[in-house]
Amino acid sequence: MGFQRVLIANRGEIALRILRALRDLGIEAAIVHGREDRMSLPVRLADVAKEIVRSNPLDSYLDIEAVIEAAKEMECDAVHPGYGFLAENATFVRRLEEEGITFIGPNADVITLLGDKIEARAAMEAAGLPTAKGSSEPISDPAVAAALADDIGYPVIIKAAAGGGGIGMQIVEAEQEFEGALKLCQSRARSAFGDDRVFVEKYIQGAQHVEFQVLADGERAIHFGERFCSIQRRHQKLVEEGPWLDDAKRAEIGALVCAGAESVGYKGLATFEFLRDAAGEFYFLEVNPRVQVEHTVTELITGHNLVELGIRVAQGEDLPLTQDDITWRGHAIQCRLNAEDPREFIPSPGRVWDCHFPSGFGVRCDTHAHPGYEMPGCFDSLLAKLLVWGRDRDDAVRRMRTALDETVITGVEHLVPLHRRIMDESDFMAGNITIRYIEEHPDLLG
Repeated sequence: MGFQRVLIANRGEIALRILRALRDLGIEAAIVHGREDRMSLPVRLADVAKEIVRSNPLDSYLDIEAVIEAAKEMECDAVHPGYGFLAENATFVRRLEEEGITFIGPNADVITLLGDKIEARAAMEAAGLPTAKGSSEPISDPAVAAALADDIGYPVIIKAAAGGGGIGMQIVEAEQEFEGALKLCQSRARSAFGDDRVFVEKYIQGAQHVEFQVLADGERAIHFGERFCSIQRRHQKLVEEGPWLDDAKRAEIGALVCAGAESVGYKGLATFEFLRDAAGEFYFLEVNPRVQVEHTVTELITGHNLVELGIRVAQGEDLPLTQDDITWRGHAIQCRLNAEDPREFIPSPGRVWDCHFPSGFGVRCDTHAHPGYEMPGCFDSLLAKLLVWGRDRDDAVRRMRTALDETVITGVEHLVPLHRRIMDESDFMAGNITIRYIEEHPDLLG
């Protein structure tokens, strides 16, 4: 029997996206929210809502016991975490299991495994995924780190074992840099994640960021191809598109990520992230055990509702598709319209006095914004996701230019001007893009 009512433990555009998928499935949508979101679209459209008032607005979405109590009070069968907040919190998942409430995502043990980059790296390497040379255990001694770097070759990168978002990463070019870099990385990791373990691996120069979308039911996994997401600021993606690879490479890496998901008994949506070097070689980065912001790109080029599929698998359904059912058509591009200064990327909270988002053939916009919406300064700055589909990449770029030109947002600063300049930039149009694209094109920042 399917879910009757699902609690959305999130806010903003992803909460609205989940709500729409639940409605399509005939499932009632419940939601928790803080004071700042009481008049937001997801809250207004939900069947039932519960306010969690906290002095720190983030705690309205991070208080595990309050969220679980709300789920019980509203008689929810399951909780959908979206992304961020509690989406990758194994303690939250275990508490839901204790209460007999389904978590729409992988189980706590899988989340714990994949949340530890050292353990995840080892597990995926054992499943056959390619990894960069590096340490298989935490490193705290500069001499040990330097000896490893001598073996694998400089430059290397120090990474936090827990967490993500680029926090704590340090590139090391020479032995004498290790002592300071290790201390800095450990300090930042301890502060951000409560875990100061770090490891060292080869730094991939001139890298591109490519990720694969996977859906699994605990036994079998299929993939929906790749997304290209190298245009980033502070390790956070700005532009995502797909497809990017040829059919042979897609099949090769796709088979590997499915094997990786099956090896850990993964259930739900997952994204396997890789760096690809200048020679075209792939190196595993991490697994994000949740729906991604950019899942929308894959939906446009495959025609499959990924959020709905994730919910159906969580209900206990077997995978309703085989790998042969997945085909790719055309090209899609997504621009994240963050409420930020387009030069310094500083958040720009405030009231959206007016806004107009484009529509028309091949255009999609996922947003919770509307005229009069108060953009909080305490949450992520994502205001809207603007997507286009085209017959090929050139067609999609032309359509994105038109869509950006039609977009109107007043009251807060936003990234539309930056995205518009990117769409005209020669390296972007030629596909000559690495993860240092923004740093290498400072003129784009105006």
